[in-house]
Amino acid sequence: MHRMRLWRRRTLVVNAILGLLLVGGGTAAYFMVTAGKPAAATTLRTVAVGQGAVTATVSADGSVESANAMAADFATAGTVTAIKVKVGDVVAAGTVLATVDTTDAQADLTAAKKNRTSARDALERAEVGGNADAIANAENQVDQAEATVASAQRKVDGTVLKAPMAGTVLAVNGSVGGKSAQTGGFVQLADLKTLQVKASVPEADATRLKLGQTANVTWNALSSARATGKVAAISPTATTGNVIQYPVTVSLETIPEGTRLGQSVRLTVVVEQVENAIYVPAAAVRTAGGRTTVVVVKDGQQETRSVQIGLKGDTFTVITSGVSAGEQVVLATPTTSGSTQQPQIGQLPGGGQRPGGGTR
Repeated sequence: MHRMRLWRRRTLVVNAILGLLLVGGGTAAYFMVTAGKPAAATTLRTVAVGQGAVTATVSADGSVESANAMAADFATAGTVTAIKVKVGDVVAAGTVLATVDTTDAQADLTAAKKNRTSARDALERAEVGGNADAIANAENQVDQAEATVASAQRKVDGTVLKAPMAGTVLAVNGSVGGKSAQTGGFVQLADLKTLQVKASVPEADATRLKLGQTANVTWNALSSARATGKVAAISPTATTGNVIQYPVTVSLETIPEGTRLGQSVRLTVVVEQVENAIYVPAAAVRTAGGRTTVVVVKDGQQETRSVQIGLKGDTFTVITSGVSAGEQVVLATPTTSGSTQQPQIGQLPGGGQRPGGGTR
């Protein structure tokens, strides 16, 4: 019995030793094999230093509107008797658009003229009498009567609504038999030959805008439509909301076919441009410790070179000194080609830990 127990104990010890040797041997073999494999190759993304124009822009979404639009209203209130135009009509300035009933206005004018005649007769009689005070009083009555006639005449004229400008009828807000007074104007007119874009620009971008800057405009609904324009107005007052923005107006120099009021557009304003500049992509420029550098690749060797920069454009950065056109610069941190990864110290193939799973 004692010998059997001793034999079993020796067997367990031998098995444990063999197990450790197998695990250790496997681990050693793995590291020997992987150590013999070459490290994954790395590649550099490089690009040639360019020369040409570099631009900085400000972009915003906006909509098309007329640069000259007006609402025409009756000067005299009344019941509408006729409407002479419809939406889409093109009219000249002074064209009759609509009329209202003239009965009351005409009666007031007739009475005013009668009173003026009486005032003039009274002045003549005062002049015959020769009393200075009577003459002065009669003259004052005539002046008042003349003013009343003029006012009554304006009311009669106000029963006819005329176009205050040449343009296209956008809306007729009243109807025959209805009241002349309408919210937003009885007839709305706009000049469709002179269009502009209204947009709102964030405050940081608004500070870069100036009157007269060139803008490029594209249409969301018209894929091939393009137009140029100029910044015509920058509001000094911000709009309220979650983001502080400033309304900006861009006058259009050309109007693409198919353009309509209210269409949504994207405008891009060139706020700064440098011609014939030496430039690199923004991703090639590094700044650290107050030093600005690029990494130049020459004859297979990398050289970190200090540079002076100018305009930071939308995509490229102007280099005023330090590199020449045609030189190759590194765009980003080297990337590893291939999917093989070297195991970290303490890690086994498949993600396992050192034998025993413990930490040291």
